[in-house]
Amino acid sequence: MQLFEYLLELAKTRHFTLIIDEFQEFIVINNSIYSDLQNLWDEYKDKTTMNLVLSGSIYSLMKKIFEDKKEPLFNRADSKIHLKPFSTNTIKEILLDNYPQYTKENLLSFYTLTGGVAKYVELFVLHKAFTLSQQLDLILEENSLFLEEGKNILIEEFGKEYTTYFSILSLISSGKTSRAEIQSILDKDIGGYLDRLEKEYSIIKRIKPIFAKKDGRILKYEIIDNFFSFWFRFIYKYKSAIEIENFAYVKEIVRRDFQTYSGKFLEKYFIEKLKLTYRYSSIGTYWERGNKNEIDIVALNEEEQTMFIVEVKINPQKISLVKLEEKAQKIIQKFQKYKISFKGYSLEDM
Repeated sequence: MQLFEYLLELAKTRHFTLIIDEFQEFIVINNSIYSDLQNLWDEYKDKTTMNLVLSGSIYSLMKKIFEDKKEPLFNRADSKIHLKPFSTNTIKEILLDNYPQYTKENLLSFYTLTGGVAKYVELFVLHKAFTLSQQLDLILEENSLFLEEGKNILIEEFGKEYTTYFSILSLISSGKTSRAEIQSILDKDIGGYLDRLEKEYSIIKRIKPIFAKKDGRILKYEIIDNFFSFWFRFIYKYKSAIEIENFAYVKEIVRRDFQTYSGKFLEKYFIEKLKLTYRYSSIGTYWERGNKNEIDIVALNEEEQTMFIVEVKINPQKISLVKLEEKAQKIIQKFQKYKISFKGYSLEDM
């Protein structure tokens, strides 16, 4: 703290920025530092010209430090930055700059595996991993940084109960997205785990049909980060093969399942793309009880009373606007005053 106080004194006459990375690690070293820092900052904040930037990679701890009323640094942050992934437009620009001959398949695998997260995008670009084959060779090889990514980041988050959390995330990544499905497989109440994964750790989010009531019980869960979803679906699930370094076995499984697996990320891609148009008041997915009449994307403009209903398929030949309109009958009846248009999006529209 003597060093920090010296810097605060120095910043009375000299303007500079101090950045402390992995700030949450002080909890392990000496958590009294937060109280000391609070006292010094309260004393100097109106006298100093220092820009103090505190960053951390463990979301739950950073949130606790600055948003828990019981913590010394509660309400001390002047602004907060939650680093978001690159947009779909930026991902296309990055590919164009580094691999101008990219195909739509390349774009889909790049988005599916990185989700636009800067760290993964950088690694793919540095290693020139622009095709699915190149990407799998980078991810699934001896000493790959990707193999331990889920463990390295999340075990610290979850602590001793990480195995239960990992089991839940593995099931969600494999398509078991409802609480009832997960509970029946794990044979235990997982409500508290789901709440913490969503509200404390921000690793999953709940998805409701776009017109569902706020207190409605029809919902699914989704892993927010694209790579974490891949990690739990293919690396954690087949960890036995990974441990004996049978990477060829896992690669073959990924190649076999990738078209089906990447379909949901193609839907996610187009949802993000529609958000970037800033034309809609709400965008979401739709389904009825029992997963009936599932519709990939519904975009609504309440001011103009227009609605855009979309079917997403990798293969455009599998899109049927007639069937899409049949699935949307309840929506059509409910929004009779709206002008509703139907569209099919495929790999070709990326």
